[in-house]
Amino acid sequence: MTTHSLPARTDAPARTPVEKPPGRSGRRLLRQRAGRQHHAGPLAYVLLVIMAVLSIFPLYWTMVAASTDNTRVSQTPPPFLPGPNLFSNLARAWDEAALGKAMMNSLVVAGVIALSTVMFATLAGFAFAKLRFRGRNALLMLVIGTMMVPPQLGVVPLFMMMSELGWSQQLPAVIFPTLVSAVGVFFMRQYLSEALPDELVEAGRVDGAHSLRIFWSIVLPVARPAMAVLFMITFVHAWNDFFWPFVVLDMTNPTVPVALTQLSAGYVRDQSLIMAGALLGTLPLLAMFIVFGRQIVSGIMAGAVKG
Repeated sequence: MTTHSLPARTDAPARTPVEKPPGRSGRRLLRQRAGRQHHAGPLAYVLLVIMAVLSIFPLYWTMVAASTDNTRVSQTPPPFLPGPNLFSNLARAWDEAALGKAMMNSLVVAGVIALSTVMFATLAGFAFAKLRFRGRNALLMLVIGTMMVPPQLGVVPLFMMMSELGWSQQLPAVIFPTLVSAVGVFFMRQYLSEALPDELVEAGRVDGAHSLRIFWSIVLPVARPAMAVLFMITFVHAWNDFFWPFVVLDMTNPTVPVALTQLSAGYVRDQSLIMAGALLGTLPLLAMFIVFGRQIVSGIMAGAVKG
């Protein structure tokens, strides 16, 4: 009696090898690889140097033009090295444009606008991102739609409103129309939608916290990096704003961009004096970025890392 061996099954699923967890040496190697920095190539450094030079050149040219006289600035080719008249031109621009009072006004206007925009935009962004209420999407579309309306269309009714309130030629006329911006609301809404987990908000609800308590204890720590970026952008924009302050203010109570127009009021414009005033108006922004730039960048990086 012969016995036949059964054929091997070919439809049996193949066994996948089970990966063993890495040992102590393997875990150490993984940690070393995770903490290793990636070094850029020579082309990346060349591009970074070129971009840095292109970014710094306008400021350097402003300093060069501010340190010479009007005749030298108008020559061809123009000068590319600083001249001896920098401090004298800065002193003239400071006195002729009354930049002391103008800088104080710009500091008040830009600071108040930046703080109010950050706070109101964060509140509205939290509401649009995490709260559920009727008409939320319609209101968000309405806010975004205001970004498409040119601001010049509202100048006449806004000026009439400021005159009726008695704020014409005063700083509140510049501050109150820009206490919050649609760009800031949309920016904070997009950031909180990604950075703030719904579980944190629900945990606060379970603990009995109301919306303002959740905003203060949970939302603000999470939104701090985006708030720092929004504050810097809003401050710079409010400091450099020219159109509306020029309409509603006069030369007795100007901001820095409005005060600088006095330097070009003559029949023959002194370009070196104008550049000196522009350099003085830029120095506070540079100082602010030097002081707070590292904190802002570190906050951005901390908010970008997800554990």
